[in-house]
Amino acid sequence: MTAKILDGSAVSKHILAETKDQVGAFELEWKATPTLALFRVGDDPASVSYAGMIERTCKKVGIVFQSHTLPADSTEDEAIRVMRKLNDDKNVHGIILQQPLPEGIHAEAVVEAMDPAKDVDGAHPLNAGRLARAAFVDRPQNVGPYFVPATPLGGLELLKRFNIEVDGQRAVIVGASNLIGTPMSLLLSRHWATVTVCDMRTKPLSEMTKQADILVSVTGVAHLITADMIKPGATLLDFGFAQLDGKWVGDVDYESAKEVAGAISPVPGGTGPMTNAMLMRNTLTA
Repeated sequence: MTAKILDGSAVSKHILAETKDQVGAFELEWKATPTLALFRVGDDPASVSYAGMIERTCKKVGIVFQSHTLPADSTEDEAIRVMRKLNDDKNVHGIILQQPLPEGIHAEAVVEAMDPAKDVDGAHPLNAGRLARAAFVDRPQNVGPYFVPATPLGGLELLKRFNIEVDGQRAVIVGASNLIGTPMSLLLSRHWATVTVCDMRTKPLSEMTKQADILVSVTGVAHLITADMIKPGATLLDFGFAQLDGKWVGDVDYESAKEVAGAISPVPGGTGPMTNAMLMRNTLTA
């Protein structure tokens, strides 16, 4: 068996093309251009690189990009003031806060100062809470509008675009992070999957992963998931990203796993490109 490759690079191009058309239609109808403001404190190299990637993606779809940066020695109060200023700016439709923040600034405080209606990466507790209490996907919704973090939302979209069945499947998630693992578990459960969430203390981990029809890994531990830990024919969504022998790899040992799995997302080129595509779609929604 050779697995179907869940090519996020190709799918994201289609989503960005769709979003570009929708942005054009929005501008014609509303005489305004969707605008995304990125806010960070300091100049962490990884954050700077990612900001450049977001800016390039905005240009592709016609979304206005704004960058707001404070010096690394800024205070928490100063960061909150910037956030509230962006909340009040009617020309800003979406906000993304880059993390990590410098020592002395509590990310939770800055996130909670954000307008949830502009929180296009689903970080605010109100958005997280509404996702947690949302109805199943085919039932009337019982909560107000909310945003889902772009990375897990991209993973779900990848499954949909490749017609991977979720309803009734056993899903196992390795890594319970608030940004990816937990919202991914909620998205899958709302689509009628039976979900188990594991972490690095789950022992033996392989006994859990071998039960998964859909296996999601979010640890950042290179090649944590090996072929003998995978149920034959399972779908693998790999959100990991780490360096091994000078190369970027995922949580899954890709070369061996693709001979066992039914479908697999590569690293790079799988779930990663989907994140920015969903961020653009969320900004248009905002």
